[in-house]
Parts: sequence; C-alpha cells; structure tokens
Amino acid sequence: MPDDARARRRNATGAGLLLALVCTAVLLAALPDRDREGGGTCAPRTPRSWSADAALTGEFARYGDDPTRTDDWTGGDGTHSVRLPDGRVLWLFSDTYLGQVHGPPNPVGESYAWRDTNTPLVRNSAVVMSRGGRLRTTLPAPVFPDPAPQQWRWPVAARVEPRSPGSADQVVRVLLWTRTAGPAPWIYGVPTATEVATLSLPDLRLEGITTVLDQRAVADASRRVLFGTSAVDAGEWTYVFGGDDGQAAARPVSRAYVARVPHGRLAEPGAWEYWDGSAWTVRGRPAPVLGDGRRTGVGSAFTVLRDGGTYVLFTMAAGTAGLTTITSYWACSPTGPWHGPVRGFSPALPDGDVAAYNPQVHPELGDGDRIVLSYDVNWLTSAGATAQANISRNVSLYRPRFVTLRLTGAGA
Repeated sequence: MPDDARARRRNATGAGLLLALVCTAVLLAALPDRDREGGGTCAPRTPRSWSADAALTGEFARYGDDPTRTDDWTGGDGTHSVRLPDGRVLWLFSDTYLGQVHGPPNPVGESYAWRDTNTPLVRNSAVVMSRGGRLRTTLPAPVFPDPAPQQWRWPVAARVEPRSPGSADQVVRVLLWTRTAGPAPWIYGVPTATEVATLSLPDLRLEGITTVLDQRAVADASRRVLFGTSAVDAGEWTYVFGGDDGQAAARPVSRAYVARVPHGRLAEPGAWEYWDGSAWTVRGRPAPVLGDGRRTGVGSAFTVLRDGGTYVLFTMAAGTAGLTTITSYWACSPTGPWHGPVRGFSPALPDGDVAAYNPQVHPELGDGDRIVLSYDVNWLTSAGATAQANISRNVSLYRPRFVTLRLTGAGA
C-alpha cells in the first residue's frame, strides 16, 4: 500500500476513534447518575420545605423540667438516636446535666426554668423513649466510663445488629469519640480514637468497648479523624462518616471522611475499610470526600441520610452563617462527588448570644417523605464558667430542638 494511502487510513482511524470517544462521553453524560456503591439511579435531592416540630421539642422540655427525680437528664447536646427492636427509641447525648430543674423565676428574676450552677455535668448519657413517643427514664450516667484521667467518651451514631454475623441475638452498637483534655484551641478536647461500645438488649447494659481507630500516632491533631457522626445502611454495607477538627486548625470548615463495614461487624476493627481517595483500604490513611477548608465542608458534627439512590448530607454552613444556618449537599455515592452546598435554612433559636450546631437526622421518627432533624443550641461564650452560668439560668438553651423536612429534586 502506498505511504499516502496508509497515512489517510491512519488519519481516518484516529478521527473515528476520537468521534467514538466523544459520542460515548455525550451518552454517559445524558444517562442518569449512578450510585457507584449500590448501583442504583440517583437524582439531586434538596430541602423543599421545613417547619418546627413543636411536639418533639416540647417532649424534651417536659421531661427535662420534671422535678420528681435528681438523677434524670435535664439537658445535653450531641443528640443521636436509634430504634430498638421492641419499638423503644434510645437517645444518646454527649455532655449532660442531670440534677434538678426549678420553676421560674430564676435567681436574677427572669421567667426561665433554671438549675443550680453547681449541678454535676457528666460526659455522656442515654434516655429511653417509649413506643408511643414519651420519654420515660435516664440510664445510670455516665453510660460509657472515662477511659483514663483527662479523657472522656462522647457517643455518636448507633445501630442494632446481630451479636455476631448470622446470630439471632441482637445488641446495640454505639460509636464513641474518645477525646483528651488539651490546651487552646482544643477547648473541646484533642481527638484521640474511635471506639464501638456494645449494649445488651433489652436491658441496655454495657458489655464492652472496642477501639476501632486509634489516632494518637497522628502528630498533627488537626488531621486526626473520628468516625461515627453518622451511619447509613446501603446494600451489604454500613457507611460510617467522620470528620477532622478543621476549625481548631483555623480552617472555616472541617473535612468529611467515610468508612464502610459489612452489616453486623461494627465491633470488628479488622472489618473496617476506609476510603483513601481512590479505593477502599484496611490500613491506609483516610482521604476527605468533602471539604476544601474554605467554602465547602462540614461542621464538627454532621448527618447523612439515603433517599432512594441519593445520599444527602446536612451540616452547619461555612463561616459565620454556621452559627445559625443548616445547609446540605447531595451525592450518588458516599465517596462523592458531593454537590453543593445548596441554599440553607435557619431554624428558630431562643433569645440571647446563642448558636445552633450538630444537625442530626432521625430516620426512625420519619414517615414517607417526612424527615425529622434535630439541632443543638448552646451559649456562644466558650469560657466554661460563663457558658455554664447562662445555660443554667435558662435550661431550655442546652436541649435539642427539632424540625420536619421534606426534600425535592433540584429545580422542582
């Protein structure tokens, strides 16, 4: 074959290959996005409407204000929940006030219910709600003892799962954040480890605690990752989300990470796999799936739900808006890419120098397209004595509040 004929054939072949690649790219772009983990179709999901859930907020106010016992929950943050097999709901809290609440007026003449400023604070607690939605009792607190002096445990997401794979005996697995006291900027403790506690059923007795991911070897504490702020079941996996403490490192927002565990094996450290940016690995360094440290990212605690094939993440907004505004992202896979943030909403806050934080979805309380989300409220002053004085003179501040959300597709 003459050289010029060969050249023409090579050029035609190259042009045909390029055309095929372009057509393939266009076709893929036109197809519905796919969930890389579950294989299902995915569509954008964003908040369509929201409204205050006065009944649920009021139930926690009723229970916290009840003066008949002194060992009951009267306020706390870090709100998480899990439905138990018998229909009850177990509510988990981080720093918690017990003691007793007094009716108004408070000692400075304000019309607020109040507690003594010397009321003991415990690092974690659990409250049991009946099947009918009434809070009944506080478990002996703290439920999860301190692992060592100057260390404590905060409970986060929880799941009911078999005691061992295939077992008919069920237990509650509670993810824990272990923190260690440290100097500023670590006023809320230095991230130390992710643990998993096992509670028996139906009596909710602590059986043991297992360390899943020890972060003490990571010298830069701002790069330490704690998992468990949210957990989502999909297919054969439980996806466990976590974050670093970016705000302590002078970044406006933290970064989100994700791990996965086969169903029923949360308490097995060797069963955990972490997303390293390109693959799931057992021992690799987790890589962030969301967060550029400036405009995009998450608060210190955030929540994720799965709506059809779409993952929706709720978090406090970046910057000063993060004191009042909840925003969201969506993705077709827990590893991303995450789209957003979308336009947020600002739930009601009480009067005073206060802030909202820790939005958490409670799937066991929703129905149909109705999503129940809680947020915590605290005084902005970080100084311990000042903050405690303000949230003690008005006990309604340091308690969860609830909203009801409905989602819609983008542009609907």
